[in-house]
Amino acid sequence: MAEIRLERVSTIFGKVHAVDDVDLTIANEEFMVLLGPSGCGKTTLLRSVAGLEQIHAGRIVLADREVTDLPPRKRDIAMVFQSYAVFPHLTVFENIAFGLRMKKMTGAEVKRRVEKAADLLHIGELLQRHPAQVSGGQRQRVAVARAIAMESGVILMDEPLSNLDALLRIEMRAELKRLLREIKATTIYVTHDQVEALSMGDRIAVMRAGKIVQVGDPLSVYNAPADRFVGGFIGNPPMNFLSAVLERDEAGLHVAIGGGRVVVSDLSSELASHVGREVVMGIRAENVEVRPGNGAANNGAVTARCLVVEPLGSHNLLTLSLGETQLKATTRPDDPIGPDDDVMLEIDPRRVRWLDAESGVAIGPAPEINSATTPA
Repeated sequence: MAEIRLERVSTIFGKVHAVDDVDLTIANEEFMVLLGPSGCGKTTLLRSVAGLEQIHAGRIVLADREVTDLPPRKRDIAMVFQSYAVFPHLTVFENIAFGLRMKKMTGAEVKRRVEKAADLLHIGELLQRHPAQVSGGQRQRVAVARAIAMESGVILMDEPLSNLDALLRIEMRAELKRLLREIKATTIYVTHDQVEALSMGDRIAVMRAGKIVQVGDPLSVYNAPADRFVGGFIGNPPMNFLSAVLERDEAGLHVAIGGGRVVVSDLSSELASHVGREVVMGIRAENVEVRPGNGAANNGAVTARCLVVEPLGSHNLLTLSLGETQLKATTRPDDPIGPDDDVMLEIDPRRVRWLDAESGVAIGPAPEINSATTPA
């Protein structure tokens, strides 16, 4: 078992709480992604698990063994750094074998582990080369192979793909996901790239200002963000946020927006307490249905004007004007809508993430998930 438990962990630099009272449990063999903007504390939290940063409060437990005050060498972890950290004067074989030799393993065991890790990363033919003789993507594979060769129960990865070009990142994302499933290691992976997080992680922990603001599987974090920060940070384009007042009349509950109104059905008790107050409608671009023309507004449909069309191959991304507000929507690549066209928007309230206008925190249950929609 290689479960990891972080219990009220805090790390402080001067007056800055880089990690602020974090509780998180990573299950055995789980791939957990720490996601957030630069400076949010994700790398500090990872280094705290590794023992490279001293925590100031809380406990760190690896496989039911408290390691809070243990040095890195006694934690039985392997780490992959952003900068590769390969030794230029050593061959690929010796780079992968470095940690094994530090543990004074026999030559036969070193050879077995190095060759096994190299085969898993498809770099077996490079073992006698030096880092200067291989590509950047291959050097990254060497760094991962060195961690794999340690055969630790826990692998920590600090933005390992950020120095690769776009095509190599796509290739290595799939390769790492396959590899880590095969070796069954418990993994903590740090990134600021939401695409990496959504495509690779079993669960995502979104961080902001040293705190974890939401933990969940990729689809739940994407479709049901805990607050406006998460909805705006995850997604390309980010979630649309439309301000409106929740009203009640003889026809029922609705929000008036863009000359039309969206009827609110299946009202939760949390949302009901906001009647008469401003709320924020969070809606993903793919959940806004766009139709040509400027018909009469009705329940669920509002009028808008198309400002920009961005053809992206698999779909078009539209920037739309809804009164003083702009929002994004997606359409088919052969859709006839063009710039300056009047359009009708249909917003399904079942796909809306309702948010408090002041705090930005989500109100009520999660919206329905469109099974045909995948995070971008």
